[in-house]
Amino acid sequence: MHYVGIDIAKRKHVVFTLDGDGEPVGKALRVTNDREGFDKLLAHLSQLESTVTVGLEATGHYWLALYSVLTEAEYEVIVLNPLQVQAYRKSGIRKRKNDRYDALWIADYIRISRRLQASPEVQPDLVQLRELTRFRASLSQQIGDCKRRIIGILDRVFPEYETLFSSVFIQTSRQLLAEALTPEEFADFDLSELSQLLQQTSRGRHGRAKAEEIQALAERSVGVGFLGDALRVQLTCLLQQLALLEQQLKELDVQIEALMDRLPQYITTIPGVGPVTGATILAEIGDVQRFPAPEKLVAFAGVDPVVYQTGQFEARNTRMSKRGSPYLRHALWQAAFAASRFDPQLRDYYQRKRAEGKAHGTVLGAVCRKLLHRVYIILKEERPYVIRD
Repeated sequence: MHYVGIDIAKRKHVVFTLDGDGEPVGKALRVTNDREGFDKLLAHLSQLESTVTVGLEATGHYWLALYSVLTEAEYEVIVLNPLQVQAYRKSGIRKRKNDRYDALWIADYIRISRRLQASPEVQPDLVQLRELTRFRASLSQQIGDCKRRIIGILDRVFPEYETLFSSVFIQTSRQLLAEALTPEEFADFDLSELSQLLQQTSRGRHGRAKAEEIQALAERSVGVGFLGDALRVQLTCLLQQLALLEQQLKELDVQIEALMDRLPQYITTIPGVGPVTGATILAEIGDVQRFPAPEKLVAFAGVDPVVYQTGQFEARNTRMSKRGSPYLRHALWQAAFAASRFDPQLRDYYQRKRAEGKAHGTVLGAVCRKLLHRVYIILKEERPYVIRD
């Protein structure tokens, strides 16, 4: 039996081979992340006379191409969470850290962990879903950053503006900011034209009264007027960026929902789990069959409580471990918040714990764990969620 550990990188991978007794077989092999390098690796593996098990870390997206080649060549491949290898590496006495030793630790880890099973075949639809949902998360973050920068501009030049509308970013406000920014510009705006603009953009909700309110507030503003010219350029660019990002987000949601429609899934039958949230949860979990129990999935998501106990001391306050995918935790948190309102059992549980004096965040973390247990059963049994009163 031979165990092959591969340290994944963007340009080159490092390969180290051990026999069944943990003895090195040859020297470390470096292969490029291209067809020539993959052929070199396959030639190396073919020279090993016994059964071969290959282990590699799920490092970013760089492992996918190599995984695909190895599985097509019918090798047993185990994809490891980097946290597993990191914890095992810390068990060593000598603290060495380089690509060669990383590959060695991976090979030795899969050698001693004989109970590990080969990783399930990569499911293309789930990989696509993960790419789309993670990209959506980055777009959402960019939208948030853009909005914060716009608020920062208004705080300097017209700080009172935020009080005029329910949100700075409703359509009426955006079109108004496209016409004027500084208090002086609003104060000098023709009242009739301002009233007409407000009436058109708000579909009749606002008119002359709101125009008078805006001008009265502008005349008393403490904004820094001399920054107007510089900040006007920034605001124009940011408003255009915001509109583009929001349009891209809508188009991306259509793609995600279309992909979800192709998948045989029941996760969206859970109250509070929509197509996008459900897509994120599905994509980050992957194949649920690799989790033998729901507690394993809870730990994988990083929503399990950290327990600290030593001797006679045991900490009373616990927190989430926050290991694993932050995308999964964020989606679970959103789903738990909605489920605590619309799922009768989880709503009663949330209200009962709050009545006991538990903090909102603490209770919501517990709801996350209960919700994940439900997700586990639905995915395992491939059946819709049934609400029980």
